[in-house]
Amino acid sequence: MHNVPLYKKLGLNKRYYSSVSSVDFKNVNPNLLKSTSKNFELTQCELYKNANSETKESLNQFHDQGFAIINNYLNSTEVYAANAAIDELLESNKIKFVNKNKLMFAIHLSPVLKSIASDKKLSELLNCLINDEAVLFQSINFLTGSQQRSHSDSVHMTTFPLGGLLGVWIALEDIDLDNGPLHYYPKSHKLPYYLNPDYDNVGNKFFIGDKDYTAYEDMLAQKIKENNIEKKIFTAKKGDLLIWHANLMHGGEPHTNKNKTRKSMVLHYYAKNCICYHEIKQRPALI
Repeated sequence: MHNVPLYKKLGLNKRYYSSVSSVDFKNVNPNLLKSTSKNFELTQCELYKNANSETKESLNQFHDQGFAIINNYLNSTEVYAANAAIDELLESNKIKFVNKNKLMFAIHLSPVLKSIASDKKLSELLNCLINDEAVLFQSINFLTGSQQRSHSDSVHMTTFPLGGLLGVWIALEDIDLDNGPLHYYPKSHKLPYYLNPDYDNVGNKFFIGDKDYTAYEDMLAQKIKENNIEKKIFTAKKGDLLIWHANLMHGGEPHTNKNKTRKSMVLHYYAKNCICYHEIKQRPALI
């Protein structure tokens, strides 16, 4: 239902359950969806004002680099509470793994995790980085490395206008080279948004495209090679937080030491004044 009034602004004849993909907006002016008139000033955010010089510099370079790092965002007590909350949910069978290693939407089952994801200081900062009201969409918790190939979140969690998404990753323990650290490509968010038409995966109102997801991953690997983008690996300390742009290419390194866990939490936030959907599956996002 979030999308319905925005469809009307664009003159699109769509219901809340209608299929939706980037093809629908091919000839639509994105300026028809005006962003909020509120003034979001990064330097006035409490998190920014209380940050050290290293964090401030990282936040200042967010739009140029496509990411920002806040060291020690959570303290040891908060990290312990988050991990204890996940342990309790698993022990009580209130949550189960999806795709082998993902614990989805634990924020809806744990007040502790929900409070981390909905923290007012973090929300204020995200509003400034996305220049809109950032709306919490989902959480994913990991006990091991994702080992996911490089991708842009914008093919999974897509918006019109493009760019209306932020990702947040929080280390819930120390993460080294052998337990599946995150990798990312600085400035890769400045490349085009590669969507279904870019790897011949366009569907229709009844059927999604017939390409396997590996076709997308292969295409993106080729784009990274063609543009000679340098990969960075984030070996984090527990409590460290990484924010990334909707189109920043990132993924997970191999988790080579199986005797070690890699506890982390991922959060995704949509911009309020955007149509929100999933490009690959051509369905609206349920906010």
